[in-house]
Amino acid sequence: MELDDKLYVRISQLCKEGNALTEKGQFIKAIESYTAALELVPFPKNDWDTSTWIYTALGDTYFHNDDYEMAKSNFYNALNCPDGVSNPFILLRLGQSLFECEELDKAKEYLLRAFMLEGYKIFFSEDDKYFELIKDMI
Repeated sequence: MELDDKLYVRISQLCKEGNALTEKGQFIKAIESYTAALELVPFPKNDWDTSTWIYTALGDTYFHNDDYEMAKSNFYNALNCPDGVSNPFILLRLGQSLFECEELDKAKEYLLRAFMLEGYKIFFSEDDKYFELIKDMI
């Protein structure tokens, strides 16, 4: 399914604004932009490709703002959107969020899935503690 062109342009603008704010470390304002974009997506939200990247952006922004519960919630939503289960970045960040929420068994599952799709390279720029959690399982 495709969004109306005008709606897609507006959603894209809000997401670009969110990306720029995130790069500046203005996480709360970025979250507001991404949330505004998500509100424009028709129901059911999980049916749209657009929702996959909005939920992912929200989750990543919450993750960088150390709000791991909200990050986890948004990554679970992203996981349930088109191509979410096969997106290694979503799996990685969900695993990391679960790790930070001290849900280690679930964290292992998603970190291992990310590793199986991308190999060690997905962990290159991440804190070693995440790979350490799964290295004995590989």
